[in-house]
Amino acid sequence: MFIQTEATPNPATLKFLPGQTVLEAGTADFPSADTADKSPLATRIFAVDGTTGVFFGTDFITVTKADAVEWDHIKPAILGAIMEHFQSGAPVMDGEAQATGGHAEHTGEDGEIVGQIKTLLDTRVRPAVAQDGGDITFHGFDRGVVYLHMQGACAGCPSSTLTLKMGIENLLRHYIPEVVEVRPVAV
Repeated sequence: MFIQTEATPNPATLKFLPGQTVLEAGTADFPSADTADKSPLATRIFAVDGTTGVFFGTDFITVTKADAVEWDHIKPAILGAIMEHFQSGAPVMDGEAQATGGHAEHTGEDGEIVGQIKTLLDTRVRPAVAQDGGDITFHGFDRGVVYLHMQGACAGCPSSTLTLKMGIENLLRHYIPEVVEVRPVAV
C-alpha cells in the first residue's frame, strides 16, 4: 500500500491519500480525540501524539497537528497508523455510525433560497475545498446571512476568512441577491 500526502493551505493540516475509498459517501469530522469513538481509523490516528483533528472524505484523510509538533516527527507514525488500519480490514466507521451528508436541514419560508445556496455549495464550493482536504457545509440562513461550518483543513486555516468573504460570499451574492453576508460557525 502506498499512501500519498499533499500539503493544504492550512500549515497545521496534511492530506493523506491512501489510494482507496475512505468513505463511500459523505464526510466525517473528528475535531478532537473525544469525538473519534465511532471510528476505529480516527481512534488509531489520534493515538499518534500531537494529532488534534481528523477528517474523512471519500478518498482522503486530513489530519491536523498541534502547533508545537513538527510534521517530520509525526508524519511517519500517521502513515503507519493509516496503513495498519487498512491492512487490518477493520471498518473506517463502526456499525451504525454514518458519515454525514453535510448540510443542516432548513425549514421555513426561505426554503427556495436555501435550496439555491446548498446547490451552489455542492456544485461550486465543496469540490474545490475537498481538493484542499476540507469541507464547508450549510448551517443556517437568517435575514440574508448564510452560516457555514468549516471542517477538515478549512477549520482553523489562516486563509479561511479570505475564502469565506472573497470567495464564497461573492459567489453566493452574485447568484442569490438575498444573500448579504457569509459567516462561519463552530459546531
